[in-house]
Amino acid sequence: MLPDFYAEYKKKLCTPEEAVQVVKSGDWVDYTSTLGKPVLLDRALAKRRDELHDVKIRGNLLSGPIMAVECDDTQEHFVYHSWHCSSYERRLSDKGLCYYIPMVFHHNADYYEFFLNVNVCMVSVSPMDRHGYFHFSVNTGVAAPIARVADVVIVEVNEHLPKVRGGYDECIHISQVDHVVEGEHEAFPEVISPEPTETDRRIAQHILPYIVDGATLQLGIGSTPTAVGEIIAQSDLQDLGMHTELCSDAYLSMYLAGKLTNARKKIDPGKGVFGCAVGSHDLYDWLDDNPGILAYPLEYVNRPGVIAEIDNMVSINSCVSVDLYGQVAAESSGSRHLSGTGGQLDFLIGASASRGGKAFICMPSIYVDSEGSTHSRIMPQFNGDIITSPRSQIYFLATEYGVINLEGRSTWERAEGIISIAHPAFRDKLIREAEERKIWRRSNKR
Repeated sequence: MLPDFYAEYKKKLCTPEEAVQVVKSGDWVDYTSTLGKPVLLDRALAKRRDELHDVKIRGNLLSGPIMAVECDDTQEHFVYHSWHCSSYERRLSDKGLCYYIPMVFHHNADYYEFFLNVNVCMVSVSPMDRHGYFHFSVNTGVAAPIARVADVVIVEVNEHLPKVRGGYDECIHISQVDHVVEGEHEAFPEVISPEPTETDRRIAQHILPYIVDGATLQLGIGSTPTAVGEIIAQSDLQDLGMHTELCSDAYLSMYLAGKLTNARKKIDPGKGVFGCAVGSHDLYDWLDDNPGILAYPLEYVNRPGVIAEIDNMVSINSCVSVDLYGQVAAESSGSRHLSGTGGQLDFLIGASASRGGKAFICMPSIYVDSEGSTHSRIMPQFNGDIITSPRSQIYFLATEYGVINLEGRSTWERAEGIISIAHPAFRDKLIREAEERKIWRRSNKR
């Protein structure tokens, strides 16, 4: 006969208002990531604003609102930090209400194990099973290492969270929990990727010939990776695999088209692997109790050594801009914070080392500002932008004008290649800038 885990559950069950009494002034509180945001606990904590000071909260790709932030624009009571900004967290950053934590995702567990304090972990989980386990669901990528080091662990049972199977650290047992909170939740808002533009589709078409049958894909956030998934779903490619930090609806599209089988993977054969997931209700339904999908901590998913062991690993990520030296900015525009390093470096290194692997950084060649002026995303040289990926790590760059390979290329070869995929209206100016920096050969064609 199994132990009566529900008796222990009832002993630890309390209201959100009772649970947040454990938070003290000066504490570090973690809200974990994505759908792991503890909605009821956050609301209860915000009500304690006037009796608390300097409570520091960490999160990652959280949707709004975060009530503890919204209730205190002075930041005297609550201060919010993010590992990787969602669109909502980006708006908080614009208001000075969110501070980014520089990081690379495969070190996420190490940060907590060796360097960070967690006084209280608050995390949403799926309902407890008969064995006494709560699943971290689409939050598996980051949740367990945080809960493991926390002084106090509070789980908020969310009836809408899918139960996602995992490789390890996908769940937490009732014996490891201090308090359990229940309550009604609204259905999760659907996070739909931007509709790919014609430019996105042209970039995706340039990348498609580099992908072979049996390749394993990592697709980042943004409309260009979404376009790649859309075009692959309509292609003749077969037996593709999934090994990705973020699972999105692009993978569901490939699965429904019969392209995503994971059949040729030598690591986790037959299984699609991910760390976190954000998308539609259909995506969450697909992930729910699906034996063909495994969630892992990011220390595994994003470890370059693991990625390198996957044959024909193809990584496709976006960026904001590139300079003539091949440096990539993917998290800021000037001093304005937009996103985070995330797993871009992890997959650049891992996919480049994979047998037959390829790592792509993609962007449209131009953008139009709020005043209607057109600017090149290829810059002469960065001055103030945050460098996400150094020039020494860049493999393939892609715009709507083509794909270039920068591995082993000299400064003049890089400048020549990068200018060749710039918008034609800016190429002559970029050539003059390259000449001033002495990275343009006189024999190069204008």
